[in-house]
Amino acid sequence: MAMRDIRVVGDPVLRTPCEPITTIDDRVRGLVEDLLETVDTDGRAGLAANQIGVSLRAFSWNIDDELGYVLNPVIVELSEDEYQDGDEGCLSVPELWFPTKRAWYARVEGTDLDGKKVTVEGVELMARCLQHEVDHLDGYLYIDRLERSVRKKAMRAIREQF
Repeated sequence: MAMRDIRVVGDPVLRTPCEPITTIDDRVRGLVEDLLETVDTDGRAGLAANQIGVSLRAFSWNIDDELGYVLNPVIVELSEDEYQDGDEGCLSVPELWFPTKRAWYARVEGTDLDGKKVTVEGVELMARCLQHEVDHLDGYLYIDRLERSVRKKAMRAIREQF
């Protein structure tokens, strides 16, 4: 296991959709270990594989003292009537937080390291994390979801920071 460096905005791996995991081998097991170790730090809620430079569909989470992971996650349900619009941040866009509209509830399905189907669901922070990490795996950053005026401020802040 290894604590991995986080890729930041501007790195092309963050804008490239990740490939599905077709074979669970030692490389994938090592990736999951690295994802879990790297997310297991105060202030970290989730981590997608491409954030540590690996273009495979996997992410980990660290929410309410629960660590977990999912391979090949797909969002299968989002609340349609209830939303949240609190500030969201990202390890790949460090130290910047902007109001981001997300569904209040989210459910993803994927697999575990044994190839068994898993379902992960939650509300509020967990729902935000699930949506945020699947976005990463699809090649998107949360700043892509910001309202136009807020996105302009975010892009200006990113340019000033980097």
